[in-house]
Amino acid sequence: MGKVCEICGKQVSSGNKVSHSNKKTRRTWKPNIQTMLAEIKGERKRINICTSCMKTGKIKKPVAVKSAEEVQ
Repeated sequence: MGKVCEICGKQVSSGNKVSHSNKKTRRTWKPNIQTMLAEIKGERKRINICTSCMKTGKIKKPVAVKSAEEVQ
C-alpha cells in the first residue's frame, strides 16, 4: 500500500527542516491516507483516500445491505 490518495493523487512531499541556527536537514511530509470502503461505478471497493477528500465528500460510501435474518 503506497502513501498515495487514489482520488486527488496526494503523496509524500519532501523539503528542509530549518533549525533556529538556520541549519537545514531533509525531511518528509506524509499525507493522512486511510483505507476506506467506497462505492465506485456501482460496486464496493477498498481504496486509499486522504482525509481531506473524505471531508469534502468526493467519494460515496456504500449503503449497508441487510441480510434476510436481520429483516425478520
